[in-house]
Amino acid sequence: MAITLNNRALITIYGGSGFIGRHVVRAIAKTGARMRIAVRRPELAGFLQPLGGVGQINAVQANVRYPDSLLAAAEDADAVVNLVGILFPSGKQTFKSVQDEGARHVAEAARAKGARAFVHVSAIGASPEAPSYYARSKAEGEAAVREVFPEAVILRPSIVFGPEDDFFNRFAALARISPVLPLIGGGKTKIQPVFAGDVAKAILAALTGRAEAEAPYELGGPEVLTMKEIMQRVLAYTMRKRLLVRDPIWLAKLQGAVLQLLPKPMLTVDQVRMLETDNVVSEEAKRANRTLEGLGIEPIAIESVVPDYLEQYRPRGQFSVYRPES
Repeated sequence: MAITLNNRALITIYGGSGFIGRHVVRAIAKTGARMRIAVRRPELAGFLQPLGGVGQINAVQANVRYPDSLLAAAEDADAVVNLVGILFPSGKQTFKSVQDEGARHVAEAARAKGARAFVHVSAIGASPEAPSYYARSKAEGEAAVREVFPEAVILRPSIVFGPEDDFFNRFAALARISPVLPLIGGGKTKIQPVFAGDVAKAILAALTGRAEAEAPYELGGPEVLTMKEIMQRVLAYTMRKRLLVRDPIWLAKLQGAVLQLLPKPMLTVDQVRMLETDNVVSEEAKRANRTLEGLGIEPIAIESVVPDYLEQYRPRGQFSVYRPES
């Protein structure tokens, strides 16, 4: 189902203060639609206010682990967008409670309050048979959403990049302090990074009826790169020379088992499992035209965005002159 995005529309965005969320809020704000940003700690979502006009963006408290807290946020909403997700479990924030049961709770709130459209953001690789708990919980969340809200549009992005990402920034930060960068599994895993702004455009397309609900859309950028090629890009953009060292899967899992004990781990065992399979748009999605291009969106290249926000990691920061290879 579709809605018209104007100043009479109200969109509830669960998880709207996260990395992808701020890009979605910025894109919707340009349409004039009002937004209700449902997050666990609304007092920390004030940075979203300047993205819209006075009164256009309102943060409210909600937690996907508590279904009753979601209902007020969905009251009178024309559409609901679910962006809630985690990269690693922490305390009660488990993959099951957030990405499986949490997705169901959001869909139930949207259905109970009469939302006319629902967009759920999952991830490429979501499958009940996936080697990682992350990907399996994403698949379970998709199934729950389908059961509760069959008309929902499901979007599966690959690794998402942008100024606030935890992907290119993470490796660039590591390159600044470490003489070596690890290539897990030899760096052969293929990834199709997609710009956060393009994911936001896809969400707008879904809200306005340009996407169908029958099967998930898979969102990838214009390039498919191996992890080794990504590391090489990071070194080029940060103007640093580092040794790329092969890190066997078994050793990476041992490292992940130790590092995942940290409050914000650099690596977990589950993330290593994710790197055992490629993260690219499937041939099936391409044939069905369930891609960014199928939505009329021309994906933005890594080279157009990433070098600018990685300048902070260069030896002389913004005063280092980066010259792209011709």
